[in-house]
Amino acid sequence: MVLSERTLRVYQDTVRNTFAFLKATTRLDELYTRSIPLADQAGYLLPVCELHTTDTHLVERFAAWRIAHKAAFPSQFPVTVEGTARWLRNNVLDVPDRILFLVVNPHGEAIGHLGYANAINDTGSIEIDNVVRGANDGAPGMMSLAMSALLDWGQELFAPAEVYLRVFSDNTHAMQFYERLGFERERDVPLRKHVEGEVVRFVEREPGDTQPADKFFTRMVFHDPTTHDSSQMILTAGPSISARETSYAYDAARTGWNNNWSGYLKRFEKAFADYLSMKYALPVASGTGALHITMLALGIGHGDEVIVPDLTWAATANAVAYAGATPVFADVEPGSWCLDAESFESLITERTKAVIPVHLYGHPARMDRIMDIAARHQLTVIEDAAPAIGAEFEGKRVGTFGHYSAFSFQGAKLLVSGEGGMLLTNDDELYEKAYKIWHIGSVGGTFWLDRLGLKYKMANVQAAIGLGQLEHVDEMIEDKRRIFGWYAEGLAGVPGIQLNFEQPWARSIYWMTSIVLDDRARVSRDALRDELKKLNIDTRPVFPAISQYPYWNTPQKPQPNALWISNQGINLPSGVRLRRPQIDYICRSIRSVLKAS
Repeated sequence: MVLSERTLRVYQDTVRNTFAFLKATTRLDELYTRSIPLADQAGYLLPVCELHTTDTHLVERFAAWRIAHKAAFPSQFPVTVEGTARWLRNNVLDVPDRILFLVVNPHGEAIGHLGYANAINDTGSIEIDNVVRGANDGAPGMMSLAMSALLDWGQELFAPAEVYLRVFSDNTHAMQFYERLGFERERDVPLRKHVEGEVVRFVEREPGDTQPADKFFTRMVFHDPTTHDSSQMILTAGPSISARETSYAYDAARTGWNNNWSGYLKRFEKAFADYLSMKYALPVASGTGALHITMLALGIGHGDEVIVPDLTWAATANAVAYAGATPVFADVEPGSWCLDAESFESLITERTKAVIPVHLYGHPARMDRIMDIAARHQLTVIEDAAPAIGAEFEGKRVGTFGHYSAFSFQGAKLLVSGEGGMLLTNDDELYEKAYKIWHIGSVGGTFWLDRLGLKYKMANVQAAIGLGQLEHVDEMIEDKRRIFGWYAEGLAGVPGIQLNFEQPWARSIYWMTSIVLDDRARVSRDALRDELKKLNIDTRPVFPAISQYPYWNTPQKPQPNALWISNQGINLPSGVRLRRPQIDYICRSIRSVLKAS
């Protein structure tokens, strides 16, 4: 698999930053929040970190393990405790593309170690390294569980193009162990033996060297042997939670009170504003709350109209109604499923005050046309980017075009904090108005209020989780795009369905991979969903055309494109942790239901 330049850069940055974060750990309580749990509650993988440099007992154990397994290492030399301490510093902690994990049992006793090496390169490959088990330590099968946990963790966080290892060809026991885990022998690499005093090194034979090899490395490549268990439900959504989120949340719960009550809030709002190159960010209780604040900050109320797309989640229009104004429903483009500029312009009246384009399911709206129309009619633009963190219109991230923008971190989104959202703007005056409302109308942070405000603040512990998510959001975006690519391959040529491919001017994050059924489909949309449910595949219908809801103060007929997509569309399972066997199972199931070859 050849990675694009962008995907490779994200992979390298994620490896570098993740390894550095884990290795910087200095406290025992912090260490366990950054661990990788083993299956069946069998123990943990603990990142070897700064904390361990002063653990003399552990360094002695490392030395003993290395002596016991001397023959398995390509570099063999007299092992001392002092030398092992230097190795820990110089060859593990100070190497940016290498990390080592202790394998510990449920009681915290170390029984071995293993890790990754050579992880920053131009191919996106990563090497399993330093797999060592202490003699007679731990329950049978512990190292298999440890290897499986390490592989799963690496796949979820980095999605490397290749996972490989090297083992001496005469170490048949080790090769059989790796084969049971899914590694396949790729090739033998001839080695030349070099002796320098008491040091023996086996290195790859130079090109052109025709002398018989002294020894061979067998290069083994991981091919995931697992298949999807069809008895397990595949859910529509689901987050990826890394050590950053668990560590930050623990710290916020333990210390984030009194004088520290806003520590993570401030860090999150600054990091989020920086990610989008925006001047101001306000962490709020929900994306809906962010939109409601914008309505009040703009003075929108009774008698005013705000144009919203007919195909969106109800919160977009509800925020308009909360302010007493009237939502007016415009149609969407068939290709992007986002606000249609011509429909938007045709609905403008003297009562129109603003427009809220929605970057639906992670696909950008056509912001150039929308901004041009809004400018000509002197309308405020509020981007509803709730599901679209990191999506781009013509190379610029969404949420940076309008006067205001709103994001959501509800639990099904790409970036989650359980609930929560963010309101952004570059305008000083608009920020001050929004901040005043967000701060309950307080004068100078006092208990004196001079206007009716709102209580839509995010909690500090939510911000801690959100910050952790933001710090690896680009890798999650690559995961979403990879999942869409698997669907595109698996459903290619199936008659009667269309995938929501990104438009040429857009970079979608594919928060949801969606399909629409056309007239060629052999079954109805709802019948397909019912059959997939029987196969333990969860789906959900695309949002209804929300103009149909009965509670709007001004009834309006649904827009044709929005109505057709809402009646024919399905969101497929799109959780960021989904893997290829699950997507392949879904695609086979859809083909089977639709009787497609």
